[in-house]
Amino acid sequence: MSNAKKVWLITGASSGFGKALAEAVIANGDIAVITARRLDRLQAIARDHADRVLPLAVDITDAAARDKAVADTLARFGRIDVLANVAGRGVAGACEEFSLAQLREQMELNFFAAAEMTRAVLPQMRKQGSGNILTVSSIAGLVAMNAAGPYCAAKFAIEGWTESLAIEAKPLGIHVTLVEPGAFRTEFAGDVNMRPVQSIPAYRPVVEPFETYLETSAGKQMGDPAKAARRMLEVVASEAPPVRLMLGRDAYSIWDATIAKRQEDLDSWRARGEDTAFDDAEVVEIKL
Repeated sequence: MSNAKKVWLITGASSGFGKALAEAVIANGDIAVITARRLDRLQAIARDHADRVLPLAVDITDAAARDKAVADTLARFGRIDVLANVAGRGVAGACEEFSLAQLREQMELNFFAAAEMTRAVLPQMRKQGSGNILTVSSIAGLVAMNAAGPYCAAKFAIEGWTESLAIEAKPLGIHVTLVEPGAFRTEFAGDVNMRPVQSIPAYRPVVEPFETYLETSAGKQMGDPAKAARRMLEVVASEAPPVRLMLGRDAYSIWDATIAKRQEDLDSWRARGEDTAFDDAEVVEIKL
């Protein structure tokens, strides 16, 4: 790690990946502004480091609270070198079982809050001509899973938005990275997951296995949040950070299998899908 102290702004720092990252940043000697709704947990993390750790109680879905967190960070430390969007919440239930309000709540927390926090920090990073943005997504942001539809939808959304931002921000000296974990020992597999407002018996065969997995895997997942945090620090220290940081052998395995299945599905209708142009149309290759 570099000896130069960086100023980090971390959301969701009271537990899971956010807490592990906050602890790693502090151990590395950097400066950290740690945010979450539960201030007492943040204060416990910040204890003995008052000179370089600022705990802030923040509801990340509240626009005024987001803006104040950024303003307080700049007022105290003068810059923001790294934004880590970690706050989030999972689900367990079939797509049809969730209410519209629940769908909106998932998008508000897992997509809009992260996107808007990023937009709040970008003007300062543009002014500096430097910065790193880490946004914690999930393997479920790349691969759709049964009983997790609203969560997958929000994570797919933040994936697309963040990858576009990475392209736009790189010429400005700002590096953007999506963090895509598999199963780690966090509170994600516990009872904090959103449950649907109704239960439809027809979906039990596909929902119950996921619910059982969450119940039986809690505290037994292969992934170590402390090691994940270390990888994130390495990304920030890198001169060529990746746009995607996938974490966990399980995540890579799921991704590899999905790509193969997806390619097979696309290829099965490719000839018919390509045969949709006007007969006299000029073939134009789109370069990205």
